[in-house]
Amino acid sequence: MEVRRILCPVDFSPASRSALDVAADFARRFGAELTLLHVFHVPGYTLPEGVVLPSAEVIADLFERIDRGLGEWRQIAEAAGAPKVETVSVEGVPWHEIVERTRTGRFDLAVVGTHGHSGLRHVFLGSVAEKVVRHAACPVLTIRTPEA
Repeated sequence: MEVRRILCPVDFSPASRSALDVAADFARRFGAELTLLHVFHVPGYTLPEGVVLPSAEVIADLFERIDRGLGEWRQIAEAAGAPKVETVSVEGVPWHEIVERTRTGRFDLAVVGTHGHSGLRHVFLGSVAEKVVRHAACPVLTIRTPEA
């Protein structure tokens, strides 16, 4: 298997950080491009009268925090030896956007952190990693955090 492009979805959790460490190491070893993908959802409230969206200030703050986080994680990946790191943020349903990116981005590998939820917590929260494994257009390596 030749690994030239690696996708690493991140939500800035410890599980994502574990995945980032592995993805950056793989990128270094294979000389591969690494893309860090953050999927977000703009918070809003549905009322009988319609949908209420946050103010422009709240949205600007959200985008600033995402950009800052991706920039910091890019530096971590580069410090670990990843030769080329790209960052992308998109709005949507996380598992769907990740799977779509595996299809359109021509990735050779996706490295995804898993929170290790089980039982009722897994039933109610679902598993982004599980859905990505089932639907991705490339092999998926799941990384479980040491604490999980």
